[in-house]
Amino acid sequence: MNTTTSIPPIARYNGLAVVLHWALGLMLIGLFCLGVYMADLPFSPQRLKLFNWHKWVGILVLALSFLRLFWRLIRPAPALPSHIAQAMPAWQRVAHHGTHAVLYLLFFAVPLLGWAYSSATGFSIVLFGVLPLPDFVGKDAALAHTLKEAHEIGAYLMALFVLLHVAAALKHQWLDRDGLIGRMWFGRS
Repeated sequence: MNTTTSIPPIARYNGLAVVLHWALGLMLIGLFCLGVYMADLPFSPQRLKLFNWHKWVGILVLALSFLRLFWRLIRPAPALPSHIAQAMPAWQRVAHHGTHAVLYLLFFAVPLLGWAYSSATGFSIVLFGVLPLPDFVGKDAALAHTLKEAHEIGAYLMALFVLLHVAAALKHQWLDRDGLIGRMWFGRS
């Protein structure tokens, strides 16, 4: 006879949601690291190449964020399992939902601010060197300065919220041992 208590199965995210989550997560980490690295490089062909890569991946993040939001609207996230939700203090449930909301906002705001910044500097985005994207604003040095600062602040804010998200996932995995991280891992739904 098995005397161990069993944890009820946890409803998982579907496969596309999992792929989008991890693809965007890796892209955001890469973009942040690249942005920090390239920001203070002297003007050179290498710096221009890195800026173009940063812009291209930023546009991909924006496009995948729209796809992710659309998918989330038609396939809502599974509810937190009741045994986990009941074990969480109210502030953790608020932090859980608030962190996700802020991240979704930043998924759109940061790339759009970068795109507008690029437009204001007079350096249009030509996706992969072949597809010119429209400029949001005309060339304007003062506006470019403001947009650059807003883009940087947004990027650091997103990095902070990504770290909070990762810390919470690791807490659930290693301290609570509640299996919550399995909802967003690869495998069968």
